[in-house]
Amino acid sequence: MKQSGEVGEMLRFVAIRDNLKDIIFSTTLSAAGCAAVASGLFVPAQTVRAQGCIIARSAAQISGPESGGGYLSPGEWDFSVGYRHQYSFRHFVGDVEQKQRIQLGTEVMNKINLLNFNLTYQATPRFSFTFSGPLLLASRRSNNSPYTTTAQGVGDISIGAQGWVWDPRENSRGNVAFGFGVSLPSGRDNVRNTVDALNGKGPQSILLDYSIQPGTGGYGITFQWQSFKNLNGSTQAYFNGNYFATPQNTNGVLRSSTSTNPLTMYNSISDQYLMEAGVAKAISKVRGLTLTFGPRWEGVPAKDLIGDSLGFRRPGYAVSVAPGFQYVRGRNLLTVSVGKAILRDRTRSVPDRISGGHGDAAFADYVWLGSYSIRFGGRIHKPRLDPDLDPRHSNTTGTN
Repeated sequence: MKQSGEVGEMLRFVAIRDNLKDIIFSTTLSAAGCAAVASGLFVPAQTVRAQGCIIARSAAQISGPESGGGYLSPGEWDFSVGYRHQYSFRHFVGDVEQKQRIQLGTEVMNKINLLNFNLTYQATPRFSFTFSGPLLLASRRSNNSPYTTTAQGVGDISIGAQGWVWDPRENSRGNVAFGFGVSLPSGRDNVRNTVDALNGKGPQSILLDYSIQPGTGGYGITFQWQSFKNLNGSTQAYFNGNYFATPQNTNGVLRSSTSTNPLTMYNSISDQYLMEAGVAKAISKVRGLTLTFGPRWEGVPAKDLIGDSLGFRRPGYAVSVAPGFQYVRGRNLLTVSVGKAILRDRTRSVPDRISGGHGDAAFADYVWLGSYSIRFGGRIHKPRLDPDLDPRHSNTTGTN
């Protein structure tokens, strides 16, 4: 009975905190194909703009300080580092894979490695504030090209606030939190490389594709939510998400000196979104270990929530299933998950619809997510047990 009570105590507070926090997100990336990659916002999970050619700026995943022994207490801090890796090379037009690209050796390959550093301060039992800063390491190459382009740098930093709907001190069986934040254009959106195309013209300076630029070039507003509900003594359901809105239209970066199409002459600053749901199951034989499983949906919409949606963008989305685990030891939390894509769709952008075309984008088969967080400061907070999980309130007390 004592062991089951300890397991129940741990899982009772696996309040899944999404990056997005990922969520497109705590960072600012999504996971669909060949777009951009590095901004930050809410914690342990992070947000990335789409995988490969669409945009990937989120290391978001299910996790959070609540998983490590209860809600954060007033005055307590949580520092986390999130990581996202993806390799995008499968091209899609709509939801149809363009298999001939690999057969002909013309596929574009994007590699994204995104680190997101988050610091959260719990001001009151219900409200907290978070600062996030991303670091991007990315490369892009066409299989039939003699050179590879690379980008490294700090992405768009963000600050945000989150509040629980119900008082955490009185609601251990379930709760809902909403967050709001802003993203600042601290990352470069005009990184260039000097390359030699072996065409007799010698080394030349070229602008990198926006899918591997560290920054978006604009301001952003993030809306986030996270929720959990305990199903029994060792199982919990969760549903998290975020939406990254960008009021500006384009970033003013000319894609090419030879561009003549006014609709796509400049890169678009696009919205991003991320949603995930699933269940978490505590493993009674390994104290502190919880297995997680659920679907994940992230992408870039064709039309922004606020403002115009012109400029060059590769909208689309990816749906994946993501098994993973969380391991808690003291005030430390390790979270790992791997998302396997089951649906990828490169939708039509606004310029596509105007011109009657339909561009493609490269997507990843897998997205690898990991995070480590540690809590410090404040007073040590011991979560309250529900009576039916507390070994001190077993049937021996004469109650049912």
